[in-house]
Amino acid sequence: MSENRIYSINGPVVKVRNAKDFSMLEMVYVGHAQLVGEVISISEKETTIQVYESTTGLRPGEPVEGTGSPISVTLGPGILRNIFDGIERPLEQIEAEAGAFIPTGSHVAPLDVHKKWSVTVCVKKGDKVKGGDIFATTPETHLIVHKCMIHPDLKGEVVDCVSDGEYTIEDTIIKVKDDNGIIHECKLAQKWPIKDPRPVAKRLPLSIPLITGQRVVDTLFPIAKGGTAAVPGGFGTGKTMMQHQLAKWCDADIIVYVGCGERGNEMTQVLEEFRELIDPKSKHPLTDRTVLIANTSNMPVAAREASIYTGVTLAEYYRDMGYHVAIMADSTSRWAEALREISGRLEEMPAEEGFPAYLPSRISQFYERAGYMETLNGKNGSVSIIGAVSPQGADFSEPVTQNTKRFVRCFWALDKALAYARHYAAVNWNQSYSEYVSDLENYYNEKISPRFLKDRQEIMQILNEETKLMEIVKLIGADVLPDDQKCTIEVAKLIRVGFLQQNAFHPEDTYVPLEKQLKMMDVILHLNKRCKECVEKGIPVSTILSLGLFEKIVKMKYDVPNHDLHLLDDYIKEIDEKILSIQ
Repeated sequence: MSENRIYSINGPVVKVRNAKDFSMLEMVYVGHAQLVGEVISISEKETTIQVYESTTGLRPGEPVEGTGSPISVTLGPGILRNIFDGIERPLEQIEAEAGAFIPTGSHVAPLDVHKKWSVTVCVKKGDKVKGGDIFATTPETHLIVHKCMIHPDLKGEVVDCVSDGEYTIEDTIIKVKDDNGIIHECKLAQKWPIKDPRPVAKRLPLSIPLITGQRVVDTLFPIAKGGTAAVPGGFGTGKTMMQHQLAKWCDADIIVYVGCGERGNEMTQVLEEFRELIDPKSKHPLTDRTVLIANTSNMPVAAREASIYTGVTLAEYYRDMGYHVAIMADSTSRWAEALREISGRLEEMPAEEGFPAYLPSRISQFYERAGYMETLNGKNGSVSIIGAVSPQGADFSEPVTQNTKRFVRCFWALDKALAYARHYAAVNWNQSYSEYVSDLENYYNEKISPRFLKDRQEIMQILNEETKLMEIVKLIGADVLPDDQKCTIEVAKLIRVGFLQQNAFHPEDTYVPLEKQLKMMDVILHLNKRCKECVEKGIPVSTILSLGLFEKIVKMKYDVPNHDLHLLDDYIKEIDEKILSIQ
C-alpha cells in the first residue's frame, strides 16, 4: 500500500503532502476506488493532482499510487467504430457492465483483448527494422486496413515472428533485439502519451485541398489537407451540423469526432446519425471509418482537457499508417472552460475573462499537431483539425476565439442572422477568410482549371460591392441607385441564394464536386457580364429581370445532376439568346 495520502480535495483537484516519488505529468491512481489522475504541480511540500473522474465520496487519508508513466492511450486495431470517453474508456463496454452512467474507478480495457484479428505478418526473421516500420496488417473494418507499426523509439533486428493467422492484441507477433542486445516483444497494440506529438520524418507543404463538397468552403474559404480551421458561432448557428456535414463528405480517410463538453442529447444525435449514415464513397456505414470521443457536459470537467489530446493522438496514429485524418473538435470553448475551472481551483492568477494565462499556449499546442507529414515509414499522411468555438453571446472578441484566430489559417465565422434566415451553411463571407488559397493555387490550376481562382475572385468582389451598397440602401432605399448598382445587388443575391446557400437534405445539393462549382460560377458570372452590357446600352434592370433568368439560375443547383454537368452549358446559351432578344 502506498504511503502517500490525500491531504485535501477541491473538486477534481487533489493535494498530497510531502510526496517525494511522483514525477510531473505522471498518471496516478487516487483513493481506494483507484480514480485516474495526473500530476500537474510538484513542490517540496505538496503535489497537486487533477482527477479525471468524479471525486464524490473521496476522503482525506486515502492512498495515492504512482504508475511511473504519463497518461497514455492504447493504440491498436479496434479503435474505429468505437466510442470512448475523454481518457479512452469504451463507453459501450462500460454500459454493458455497469449501466448508463460510468461508475467511479471503472477500469475497462480500452480495446477488446479477447477479439481475434486476421493478421498478415510483413517481416521475417533476420530483417532490420526501425521505429514506424509496418510489421503486420489486419483488416480493421471494410474500409480501413490497420497497419501495426514498430514503436518509434525501437530499432533492431527481428529474432522471432509468428506465421499469419488469428491473434489478439495481447499476443506477441514479433520479437526485436535492439543494439544493446535487449529483446522487445511487439504486439498489435502499443501505448502512447497523449500530451506528446508522435514523431514524423518531416513536415511537408500544404498544397492539396481537403475537398468537402460544400461550396462556401471549397470555393471561397478552402482548407488544405493537414490544415487547421475554426468554426466560431453563437448558439443555434449550425456549428455542430456543419461539422457533421464535413465529417460525412470531406475526402479524409478517417474521421475523429471529439464531443468536448457538449450536451448529452447532442452527442446522442451524433451517435444515432453516424450509425445510420452510409459512406457515399464505399456504400458501407460511415462508422467504419469513424471514431467518436464523447465527453458530455455532465462528465468530470478535467477529462474534457484530456479528450482533445486523446482525439489528436488517435488521429496521429492513423496518419502514421499513411491515412488522411480529419479531427472535428466540438467545442474547444468547453475545453477552455475546463482549463479555467481547474485553474481557479488551483488559485492561479487569472488573465482575461478569468481564463488562465497559459490559454494561448495550450490552444497552439493542440492546433500545431495538425500537418501534412512524411511518416517514419516513408508514407504521406495528414491530420486536419477543424475546431468549433462557442463564444458567449456570439462575441468574437472573447479570448478563446481571438487566440484561436492566431493559430488557425482558416476562419469560418457563422452568422446568427444568416442562420435565422435559413441560410445554411451560415458562413459570413465578410468575416471569414482562408490563408490557404495561394498554397492551393497550383492544385486548382492543374487539376480543375485556371478559371477557378479567377472566378472566385470575381464572386468575392461582387459580394464585397453588395455589402457597401447595402449600407446606402439602408439609408436612402434601393430606388435611387443607378442601374449598374441595382444589377450588382441582383447578381449578389443570386450568388448568395443560388450558390452559397446549400441544402444538406437534397441529393444533388448536399455534396457538390469542384467541377460543378466551377461551372455554376461560370454561369453566374456570364449572366453578370451580359447584364452589365445591357445596362451600358440603357436597358433597365427591370427588363432584364422580367426574362426569368435569375429565377431559373437560382435553381440550377437542384436541376443539374452532379454527373451531367454539360447541362450547365445550356444555361449559358439560354442567357445569350434571351439577352439578345431585348437588345
